[in-house]
Amino acid sequence: MFQNIIIGQYVAGNSFIHNLDPRSKLTITFLFVLIVFLANNWLTYLVLFLSVLTAIMISKVSPGYIYKGMKPIFLLVIAMFILHGVLTKEGELLFALGWFEVYLGGIIQGLFIAFRLLLLIMMTTLLTLTTAPIQLTDGLENIFGPLRRYNVPVHELALMMSISLRFIPTLLQETEKIMKAQMARGVDFTGGSITRRIKAIIPLLVPLFMQSFRRAEDLATAMEARGYRGGEGRTRLRELEWAQKDTVAVCLIVAIGFILFFLMS
Repeated sequence: MFQNIIIGQYVAGNSFIHNLDPRSKLTITFLFVLIVFLANNWLTYLVLFLSVLTAIMISKVSPGYIYKGMKPIFLLVIAMFILHGVLTKEGELLFALGWFEVYLGGIIQGLFIAFRLLLLIMMTTLLTLTTAPIQLTDGLENIFGPLRRYNVPVHELALMMSISLRFIPTLLQETEKIMKAQMARGVDFTGGSITRRIKAIIPLLVPLFMQSFRRAEDLATAMEARGYRGGEGRTRLRELEWAQKDTVAVCLIVAIGFILFFLMS
């Protein structure tokens, strides 16, 4: 049931994007989140879509693998489209049935918002697919390093974020195991009314929380057994190194931002 979820997954590879410094990939993702809001017509969205599609091809991650993992997200994207399409009262009236009215402006805005959300999720997913959790932690810690002078626990925060991403697929696997165990005992998660389905899910939460706390305790014990005492004085097996290709990649996303700026209507 959850085997196609790719949130928090890492796909090992030797592509151009895999070999980029994690700091450059984080910078590119942050800049993409900013420039995606510059898109306000079909041409600008086409440029963004082609950019993300090109990045996926360069990463050599299977598009089919990404598509399967994005399937649960499509429901959220469709819901966002319907919400804006119904509530936005702009442009030409297309359909009316009593109080229910659909306008052309609402449909267009709904498509733009849904497409924007889809692009953001695809880009951030590509970041986690091509960046190992330890690299992601080191990159975040380095970027937010200046905050240490304000007594912000940068290393601990970066480690928490990395562990949270890494444990998403693990918790989904645990959920599937518990559901299968309860289904073998006669619990029906798919049949009946919505109220009945919700009641069937409630007994699932207790063992899931117990497993989560148990895994957290095991992880803490393992870190203590290996002498973990925080980020101060720690060394790394692989030091971060900003190369020319990282500068080129960042310049490319900046160039895309300028292109969108001139293509805005």
